[in-house]
Amino acid sequence: MKKVLFIAIAIFGAGLIYAFMPKAEAVSENTGAKAKPTLTSSKSHETAGPINWMTWDEAVEANQKTGKKIFIDFYTDWCGWCKRMDATTFSDAEVAKYVNENFYAVKFNAEQKEDLVFKGTTFKYQAGGRRGVHMLAAELLNGRLGYPSYVYLTPTFERILISPGYKPVPDMQKELKFVAEDHYASTSWDEYKKAN
Repeated sequence: MKKVLFIAIAIFGAGLIYAFMPKAEAVSENTGAKAKPTLTSSKSHETAGPINWMTWDEAVEANQKTGKKIFIDFYTDWCGWCKRMDATTFSDAEVAKYVNENFYAVKFNAEQKEDLVFKGTTFKYQAGGRRGVHMLAAELLNGRLGYPSYVYLTPTFERILISPGYKPVPDMQKELKFVAEDHYASTSWDEYKKAN
């Protein structure tokens, strides 16, 4: 009986590991995408999806030329749901097209060590607990450090929405539309979700 229980637990554990790994074909399809380099050494995130990912500095610079809303994907290298977003939702052609047309998309490793200077303030990595956090991530996420999390900013860098968790394609599309089409100016996200 103990052997059967051990085998069942091992199979269940292997299934969980497999479920959170990015699909090999999704990663290989994406290597040819025109993804911009990110502030991370993780190769899987440098080419994640057909979205034109930028670094924070690239988005700030592009925004000075053409003001656009900013979409930030906060991830960590250890986050299974972050990898799943890359392999599924962010690889969806319609999601990628909508993001590319309406936002400067930033892929931001919330545990990166590089300093960033923004509006005269230097944001640094701060060690703490089992893992540390980059202080720009902590600032933009309002201290809610769960991953993946998404932050939407106006072209003047005012926060519109903080959205935590994995999002299947329909949920992500609804959220993107809420921000891109300025529905947030007249209704709350909760009210918009119920009505749409």
